[in-house]
Amino acid sequence: MTSNRPANRFRPTVWLAIGLIVAYLVFYLLVGQLTSRIFADRIADDNVLATAPSIWLGLVLPIAVGASALLLVTTRMGLLATIFGPQPVRGRGWMWLGPVLVLAAIIAHLAGTEWDSWTAAQVVAIVVLGLCVGVVEELATRGLTVQILREAGHSEWFVAVVSSAMFALMHSVNLISGMELTTVAGTVVYTFGFGMCMYLAMRVTGTIWAAIVLHASTDPTTILSTGGLDTAAGGSGGGASTVAAFVTVVLIGFGVVAVFFIRGRAREPQSSPDA
Repeated sequence: MTSNRPANRFRPTVWLAIGLIVAYLVFYLLVGQLTSRIFADRIADDNVLATAPSIWLGLVLPIAVGASALLLVTTRMGLLATIFGPQPVRGRGWMWLGPVLVLAAIIAHLAGTEWDSWTAAQVVAIVVLGLCVGVVEELATRGLTVQILREAGHSEWFVAVVSSAMFALMHSVNLISGMELTTVAGTVVYTFGFGMCMYLAMRVTGTIWAAIVLHASTDPTTILSTGGLDTAAGGSGGGASTVAAFVTVVLIGFGVVAVFFIRGRAREPQSSPDA
């Protein structure tokens, strides 16, 4: 496969992708530990979402620093333009169901949010947090991981499954923060299905920006609706929360089933066959 982009200074392998994810997670956790010590008096120990300053310093700052570092690494690897450029493999019509389900969950969470429970400052901080998470997690998985696996010559089935699995396993680090094993396990299952939907969104729209926008909208609306971190569904908004929970279950199921229908292999954009 030929490319107009200058030759990489790295050898694309699965282990390189895993190494980058692990390196990012270690860096993010170290930054989180540092900021929690520096701003210990301003970060709420019992509930980091309790105040806007706690959200900014305890959640947004470490993610923003991690995103900046990952963008720098991506630039140094010469992959920034490729990742944020047109997708080399077009999607099929059925793949639209992935982003549609995610959008439905976002709308349900918005409808199920008890806005009186949040201050305007908290909402702004949570929205910015979602933006940072959307950028860094999509760049790490649907960006770097997908691109490296494609350049290693793997099929799109392999690319989709491995990148989604790596995205899901990234959330297992919540065990370090003391989150219960059952909650982490549920989050990992949910994020695999969600990751598949993000891959499909990227394929069918032809750009990683679709996945970033959907992801950046999912996290804050879920937090605002449920009142917690890494909570896939639920909340106290009555019927809307029930709808959100139902859509989330369907989303997970669809993501798993989609694994069996993904076909294709990356080609240059100008010669990409339908996959």
